[in-house]
Parts: sequence; C-alpha cells; structure tokens
Amino acid sequence: QVQLVESGGGLVQPGGSLRLSCATSGFTLDYYTIGWVRQAPGKEREVVSCISGNNSNTYYADSVKGRFTISRDNAQNTVYLQMNSLKSEDTAVYYCATTPSVWLLRVSDPGQYDYWGQGTQVTVSS
Repeated sequence: QVQLVESGGGLVQPGGSLRLSCATSGFTLDYYTIGWVRQAPGKEREVVSCISGNNSNTYYADSVKGRFTISRDNAQNTVYLQMNSLKSEDTAVYYCATTPSVWLLRVSDPGQYDYWGQGTQVTVSS
C-alpha cells in the first residue's frame, strides 16, 4: 500500500527557510516520480517541483526556481523539499504526491499523480 507522510511545515518569516520531508512506504522509490504540489486558499493546485525515479530529472515551477531544491534519498525512502527565501505567496498546504512512472510527460500537471499525502501547512508571515 502506497503511503506518503509529509512533515516539516510551519510558520516562518519572509526570507526564512524550511525543509519539508516526505516519508514513503509501500513501493520502490526508484520507479516512481515524486512531486511536491501546493494549494493556497482559493487557488488551484500547483506542482512546485518533482524529481524522477532515477534521480536524473527535476522540474521547478518558475515561481520557485532558484529558491527551492528537491532531493531524494532512496535508501531512506524519503524525498525532501528545501525552501529558501520564502515569500508570503509561498503560503499553502504542501502535498507530496507520486505516480508509478520514472518520469512524466506533463510535469506541471497535478492530475498525473495517483497517490497523495495528507499535506503539511506552510505559512510565511511576519
């Protein structure tokens, strides 16, 4: 059974940093694309970043490029999202999501993910 559990969210001031973690179980990470998808109140879901199963491809939304870094530790079955220089517009619930494909054709489409975690709240505010 595929399970994804996010952690690391919280309240941070603008310009601060957070690292989100996604602990995975029930599947072999090497063959799955893992993404971080966020949803702010009243807005559509947005894929902020994803990483391929073989760790050779990554994607970042323009809104986070240069500030966020995705990484994965297949031995620990965990995926991370390091978020630096946070802005108020980064405030959202962040979900870890996955699908049984090494990579995706439409990397920015949240509809391509089959499994989702419960989400972790990130609030950027002074």
